[in-house]
Amino acid sequence: MEIISSYNLIIEFSVIIILSFLFNGLSKKTNIPAVLMLIALGVILQYVLHYFTSETIDFFPILEVLGIVGLIMIVLEAALELELKREKLVPILKSLAIALIGLGLSTWAAASILYYYIPDMTMQSAWLYATPLSILSSAIIIPSVAGLRSKKREFHIYESTFSDILGIMLFYFLTGKLNPAEDSGLVGFTGNFMLTIMISLIASYAIILVFQKIKSNVKLFLMIAVLLLLYALGKKMHLSSLIIILIFGLVIANMKLFFKGKLSRWLDYEKAHQIYHELHTITGETAFVVRTLFFVIFGLTIAITSLFNLQVALISSMLILSIYGIRIVLLLIFEGKDITPQAFIAPRGLITVLLFYAIPEEAKIAGFEPGILLFVIIGTSLIMTFAMIYEKRRSSKAVDLANSKGVGAVKWKVPSVLEEEDK
Repeated sequence: MEIISSYNLIIEFSVIIILSFLFNGLSKKTNIPAVLMLIALGVILQYVLHYFTSETIDFFPILEVLGIVGLIMIVLEAALELELKREKLVPILKSLAIALIGLGLSTWAAASILYYYIPDMTMQSAWLYATPLSILSSAIIIPSVAGLRSKKREFHIYESTFSDILGIMLFYFLTGKLNPAEDSGLVGFTGNFMLTIMISLIASYAIILVFQKIKSNVKLFLMIAVLLLLYALGKKMHLSSLIIILIFGLVIANMKLFFKGKLSRWLDYEKAHQIYHELHTITGETAFVVRTLFFVIFGLTIAITSLFNLQVALISSMLILSIYGIRIVLLLIFEGKDITPQAFIAPRGLITVLLFYAIPEEAKIAGFEPGILLFVIIGTSLIMTFAMIYEKRRSSKAVDLANSKGVGAVKWKVPSVLEEEDK
């Protein structure tokens, strides 16, 4: 039976998108991340493919491109949600601190575990393997926390976005260490970071000012094409390209803040705001499609049998314990006692997979089982699922208490719930 043909591909693509939409609806009702359902769909399709054909298909080039585009769309989608206000400064800085410290400690803990338990693993390679395993997945977190109260939802959007960017910067800083000729050290890395911010701001202002003057209705994908081009060129120049996407999203989402004084004369706010609104819609739609295809194809490529390897289970369990142990301590320090469900929302996903496949050949270790990757992704996603279900039940009980005893009683019983709802 011919699987890879024009009409079959159209049918397969359409069915996958429809199923993904249904998975999203099911995810909202059950709190099971749609990503897990997509990976499971990919695994099922893997066996279906093996049944109908013995031909081996190399999905990696598709997976890599989808991962990069998906990452850009997800970070842009998150940035478009972020409001930069004076009262938001403390939550933003707190989220940045938690993301930064959490990434550093988790990477160190994971590197130590991998170095100790995997044969022939060097410490340098251990850090490279540990970095993807230490990055939060905004691809999973952002859609999953939509039902949380605004304060907690914003925390997760900020934290996961910062984790993505900082994790990618750390990964490429470590890969630079593999080649001493290209390694510019910490000073060079800091200079590169500052240059990226400067280029990002200039590019963001230029794009908004130019696109507000374009009268054609066909301009949003042109804007996305420009952003993709800037990202790719930034990578070629060894810049932290994801910052370009983040800063552009922040500038267009907070135009009144960035276009002040004389700059405000150049901005046609109504036209620019319309572009922002339309970009927000198309970014969300594109991120949905790319995320769907990425995780289904990832499911097509993984060896599910590796999950039943005892060593894989042992190492993965230790990695998961280190992730949540560090996270709980950090949140207790920064957030106090109200850390549910935040402490358990730490899934790994798209960037973990993408960076794992980007590990240079000279740093790869034959003894590392890819099943560890899958085990950690599934394990952290399931823990998040149980935490979200618990939070949903807790919120329902608070509402029931409000209906039965009145607002006064609830304010005494569950003040934090009501105060955050008011905000």
